[in-house]
Amino acid sequence: MPAKDLYHDTVKTALVKDKWVITDDPLKLEVGSRSIYIDLGATQLLGAEKKGQKIAVEIKSFIAPSPISELEKALGQYELYSLILEDEDPERTLYLAVSDRIFNDFFSEEIVQRVLRKKNLRVIVFDPSIQEIVQWIP
Repeated sequence: MPAKDLYHDTVKTALVKDKWVITDDPLKLEVGSRSIYIDLGATQLLGAEKKGQKIAVEIKSFIAPSPISELEKALGQYELYSLILEDEDPERTLYLAVSDRIFNDFFSEEIVQRVLRKKNLRVIVFDPSIQEIVQWIP
């Protein structure tokens, strides 16, 4: 099983504060003889008679010296996980979770904006100091 990201517990707490129930930590998906692990799986009940929304969350801290390298890795994981979720758990929506600092700095750059537009990445922006979600994209 992979190591937890620096912000793993922070994002988990933020999701719980936002009324999500953590169902998997990590979310394990099996394909043939291989397993992949997405950081978190969660469900939010929309009402007593409505079906709950399900998400998978991949958390990235972007603390390596090269943010481009981190972006490449995050995109690769996001694409792989999206493809596997389509078959294994199609009701679950995948999100990439990043801190507000990374989102406001690095994610505001043209290269990342282009990727967000072209790949339709779903992003959760969280504030690690208060352990809360500050934005959902889209």
